[in-house]
Amino acid sequence: MDSEVNRDKLVTDLKVVIADAEELLKATASHAGDKAAAARLKIQESIDSAKVKLADLSEAGVYKAKAAARATDDYVHDNPWQAVGIAAAAGVVLGLLIGRR
Repeated sequence: MDSEVNRDKLVTDLKVVIADAEELLKATASHAGDKAAAARLKIQESIDSAKVKLADLSEAGVYKAKAAARATDDYVHDNPWQAVGIAAAAGVVLGLLIGRR
């Protein structure tokens, strides 16, 4: 679960970096010169590549979440009384924890 949280944070951070880089490219668009144009082109290619990788990473996360949901659904359908027992036990534990405060 820690890796999922870290991945989600990484995705969020990368989105911010990409947005900032695109904003920087727009702000420097009026600067002339071959070196500036080449740098902007290289940065734009890097941004496009990062967007593709970010989309793949997000898609992988969605796929894993759907697989986990399917596995949970299958387990509950195969073992309904065990699922009810687990839910009841979790409710008791949460109730005790909340009641202690």
